[in-house]
Amino acid sequence: MISKLPNVGTTIFTVMSALAASHQAINLSQGFPDYDCSDELKAMVNEAMQQGHNQYAPMPGLPQLRNAIAAKISSLYHQQVHPDTEITITPGGTYAIFTAIATCIHPGDEVIIFEPAYDSYIPNVLVNGGIPVLISLSFPGYRINWDEVRSKITSRTRMIMLNTPHNPTGSILQENDMQELEKLVDEFNLIVLSDEVYEHLIFDGAQHHSVLRYPAIFRNSFVTFSFGKVFHNTGWKMGYCVAPEHLMKEYRKVHQYLCFSVNTPMQYGLAKFLETPSHYLELPAFYQQKRDYFLELMKDTRFTPLASQGSYFQLMKYDRISDEGDKDFALRMTKEFGVAVIPVSAFYQDGKDDHVIRFCFAKKQATLEQAAARLQQI
Repeated sequence: MISKLPNVGTTIFTVMSALAASHQAINLSQGFPDYDCSDELKAMVNEAMQQGHNQYAPMPGLPQLRNAIAAKISSLYHQQVHPDTEITITPGGTYAIFTAIATCIHPGDEVIIFEPAYDSYIPNVLVNGGIPVLISLSFPGYRINWDEVRSKITSRTRMIMLNTPHNPTGSILQENDMQELEKLVDEFNLIVLSDEVYEHLIFDGAQHHSVLRYPAIFRNSFVTFSFGKVFHNTGWKMGYCVAPEHLMKEYRKVHQYLCFSVNTPMQYGLAKFLETPSHYLELPAFYQQKRDYFLELMKDTRFTPLASQGSYFQLMKYDRISDEGDKDFALRMTKEFGVAVIPVSAFYQDGKDDHVIRFCFAKKQATLEQAAARLQQI
């Protein structure tokens, strides 16, 4: 058989988590919490099961959940989206991203992707016959150079992919970024795929500049979200996609033959959980406390933090410790010091190495303390 992804192997997240397990290391590599989700939310899901909501949900998602999402979007982003025609519930954010690409990208279409990039983006484009056009974010602030973006647009450019808050860097898009994007979307009729799975993990009073805030961009956009990332239940694989009706109509054509429908009792539980806005409005403060606590602990190490404005990731330079490549350094950290991290070069196709590693701080306070104690020995 001829592989559609001949250059793709096991993801760095799987590799580092397996290495952490084999060396009894504290796993600050893969992006998932080591604490449980809300007991209230679990009770709501269990209640739905007990009430017999255990058969197929409607293909677009449970109406109650889509209505709750539409209300949240209206409140947060002042954008009116129709729950019947512009929201689809998906089995996770990564699925939502793949389905948007599969909906739009034909062989030979070019897709602009910013690196460092979440690991699914490029394979998703390639498996659908698209051509990734890679642009590096400027180090160390990881900002977009919009002049470079314009220079890379050709007659074959079909889509531009965004991620804010950004994984792995923790950077966020600003209003001027959205203004520049709006110009390009209008001039070149680009489709935007915006990965906003960390939408509620924004720090220091900053605003989340969702594509949903910008009607001129949204009319050409797919915007994807994850319940798992924000409500501490990544294993549930629950997310959703928001798009204008003309795009969502095509999206659902693909979706119905990929999974058709999504976990029913969890949709009931999430719909009820969203009725209380504090469940998501309190998340920025919750995660900022974790970021700040982790940074305070790391002051007694020789690592140098870069700015983390969102997500639950913190990048650190280690130039005061070693001149090793980041992958070698990350492997040695795991084996010799018992803390697993992700080398940021893994998020670049060419392995660009700025000697930076990624920590996940979505962990219990005790976990962060134990990790910092080990890191102080390096």
